[in-house]
Amino acid sequence: MPVSAIELPALSAVDAQSRQLALAATPSELHGALCGWLAGGGASVRDWPGKVLADNDLGTPDNGSPLDQLRLASAAQLSDRSFEFSLLLPDADASLAERSGALFDWCRGFLSAFGLAGASANALSVEGREALGDLAKLAAAQPQDDGDEEDEEALAEIEEFVRVAALLLHGDIVLAAQHRQRLN
Repeated sequence: MPVSAIELPALSAVDAQSRQLALAATPSELHGALCGWLAGGGASVRDWPGKVLADNDLGTPDNGSPLDQLRLASAAQLSDRSFEFSLLLPDADASLAERSGALFDWCRGFLSAFGLAGASANALSVEGREALGDLAKLAAAQPQDDGDEEDEEALAEIEEFVRVAALLLHGDIVLAAQHRQRLN
């Protein structure tokens, strides 16, 4: 199925189900954690919230639910070679503070679950190690209250960097391993 047919569910739907399951993460942080888990070599399984949040007591999303759709779309987008991977972030009409805060949450989630998945820094390319370091800096950043057009452009560039960094890390860990298996 082409990636364009597998879209992320709405942020509001992910938020509603996250609250229903009492998940202690924002929707963006949760998506970042899912993507970090997948990029680090973790399996795309229905009980992923417990794995990426390191809490095996968390409930398993129902088949077809927003969190299950999030898993399926994210796994498909990361594996697709068309680079149409997208981040679950607030819409452009949200404030700069809200959007930048969600992006930094996404990075925090990605980093924590990337480590939980057991990805080895030794398996990363030089670019992958640099990208991981840059994601760590973004994860430590604080949102800005307000900004101008220049700040809006900077945020768009950072979002694009994060998107490409996630694809690069997934490529280094998952796609490279799959390629090596095919060669053997």
